[in-house]
Amino acid sequence: MIRLAGAGAGLALLGAGAAACGPVEEPAEGGGAGSEKPGGAAPAPGGKPKPAWQHTTTFDGLAWISAVAVVDDVVLVSGDPLVARDLTTGKEIWSRAEVTTPGASMLIGDGTLYLASAKYDGNIIGLDPKTGRDTWRSRLGDKEYSQPRVIAADADHVYVVAGILDKNFRTPDNVIAAISTGSGKVVWREQRDHGTEENGLTAQVSGKRLVYTDFRKNLTVRDTATGHQVWTKKIGRTSNRGFVVHGGLVIIATGERMRAFDLETGAERWSFATEKYSWFNDPAVLDGVLYVSDTVHALWAVDPATGKRHWHNKESLDVAAPWQFAKVGDVLYGATEFDKNGGVHAFDPADGKLLWTYNDGSGDIDRWYLTSGGKHLVAVHAKKVSALPVG
Repeated sequence: MIRLAGAGAGLALLGAGAAACGPVEEPAEGGGAGSEKPGGAAPAPGGKPKPAWQHTTTFDGLAWISAVAVVDDVVLVSGDPLVARDLTTGKEIWSRAEVTTPGASMLIGDGTLYLASAKYDGNIIGLDPKTGRDTWRSRLGDKEYSQPRVIAADADHVYVVAGILDKNFRTPDNVIAAISTGSGKVVWREQRDHGTEENGLTAQVSGKRLVYTDFRKNLTVRDTATGHQVWTKKIGRTSNRGFVVHGGLVIIATGERMRAFDLETGAERWSFATEKYSWFNDPAVLDGVLYVSDTVHALWAVDPATGKRHWHNKESLDVAAPWQFAKVGDVLYGATEFDKNGGVHAFDPADGKLLWTYNDGSGDIDRWYLTSGGKHLVAVHAKKVSALPVG
């Protein structure tokens, strides 16, 4: 396990059995095709916005939730090569090939982007989003594990899952582990129950708790310092996508119901249902309000502490329901999926009224991804990344 002391600097060994590593790869700087002229303005209600800037990407469409991230005015979109752009102008800052695996999530911990090595050598790499240079490197073990995958990160730990290799190089079991962002050493590793899968995990860190769901319909909470399992329970149908940890509650959609569980005990604190034969999409808590849509195209605003409804707009969407939300200023934004007439919707957060919709006109039904940075809004769709007007 090794730490890279500064961009392009020497390597410091941190423990026995550390893997040897080659020279740090230098990212290419500048360049890139596409519109770099900032501009665009939020349209009047019912109007059509024009992107402030837009570029093609190498996005492969495989990242489940975190396809795009904004870190200190730098925009990162999953893809190979990995390209960083200026949030305001869209200008390419750096580009680096063969650093991401297919479907790599843009997971940030304390300002560092953590990725599984694209060389499939068992390493986990930390990159500086501003420069694209390696700043950290570690590994879960030597040859006893399959390629580890990063599921979450915070200031103290990088959390990974990896299959345990048997004598036939199969992975019938897997572990979840935490690696120190300071020393690069494995802090803890816990073998998960037989039959659980290393793929399909969605995770978040909240204080001293690591929370995750999986394909087996489990909701699990572990102590970040020790890996001790605080509680786990079967919660029925979930999309194993986005959930919210807010105010000591884990808020998650389980089919027709939106449910909140106590972060420390697992006790169910509140729930509410949508219409029969419908189900909820991924929730988000923004400025203290829980927003969620359902498959009958209604939009909800709820008090996340109590589950009490602020409003329920059944006529907010004519075509597509958003699955991912962001809020900039006094406008709520939602990204849709699997609908050629969808895109990014702008709503009035007071009542869910639709203000405008941005669609790139491609006719592609791929999922839209959305994130915000300061007073900026960034969307990814198919092979394009766009900065959209706000306000």
